[in-house]
Amino acid sequence: MSPLTRTLLTASAPVVWGTTYWVTTQYLPPGHPLWAGLLRALPAGLLLVALSGHLPRGDWWWRVAVLGTLNIGAFFALLFAAAYRLPGGVAATLGAVSPLLVALLAHLLVGERLTVHRLTCGLVGVVGVGLMVLRASASLDAVGVAAGLAGAASMATGSVLTKRWGNPTTPLAFAGWQLTAGGLFLLPLAVAIEGTLPRLDAGAAAGYLWLALPGAALAYPLWFRGIGDLPVGAVAFLVLLSPAVAAVIGVGLAGEHLTGPQWTGFALALGAVAAAQVPPRRWPRRHAPQRTQHDTHLPSHAHPVPKEN
Repeated sequence: MSPLTRTLLTASAPVVWGTTYWVTTQYLPPGHPLWAGLLRALPAGLLLVALSGHLPRGDWWWRVAVLGTLNIGAFFALLFAAAYRLPGGVAATLGAVSPLLVALLAHLLVGERLTVHRLTCGLVGVVGVGLMVLRASASLDAVGVAAGLAGAASMATGSVLTKRWGNPTTPLAFAGWQLTAGGLFLLPLAVAIEGTLPRLDAGAAAGYLWLALPGAALAYPLWFRGIGDLPVGAVAFLVLLSPAVAAVIGVGLAGEHLTGPQWTGFALALGAVAAAQVPPRRWPRRHAPQRTQHDTHLPSHAHPVPKEN
């Protein structure tokens, strides 16, 4: 499988995740974000574990608990906390700093080069997402900002540790382990904070099925496989596709209209994603011509000049 094919398959995960906002606001009962995260993660995780027939062994029990908490459980909880306390545009822009955090952590933990190219792509991506989703009336809340940044840091750390530790099993089982661990992390929080889940109608049931099956059971195996096969610093930029897809859905299904700055942000975000997938070019060093053994006794200015005939 070529790197381009692997990148496109990995990119399909954040494309599907870009539908989450629309599905949540249109079909799910309001006021239950932790239950939404739990029902997205735990059933999908148990399904994938059952299909794969593999369980962790040895040190992988605690490693899966760490990865599932960082990539799924804590990330979902912090993401929803930021979404509740901040306008959606602010929360999305804070999440866009994740590629920059991944670039730094990947340099420290897995030895990927921290280049000006990748840092520039990260900054352009943040600006692009900000132009796409921020509104002039957006207000800031200190707790919400902290939750948004902590959520980005949680996902970034989980992604880099996933790369560092590798995958001891199939992508299906690996995703199932993490989704199950993340769902179990969310279970006591959902019960303690939100109580029992309200009665579901057909639309809510369909929404939860969409989040659990394409949004988790299909997307996360592709995502974790991409982290294993590709440079994690490049894969991290693919998450910028999620707000771009959300913007497209807003135009196509909600009748929204993008302004000039929003179209500019859309182009910048996609450009950052594309540019981050291209390894920076390494220019060859120029080497000085080597002197022969006969010339080494001469100073640099004393080489004889050949006579013209």
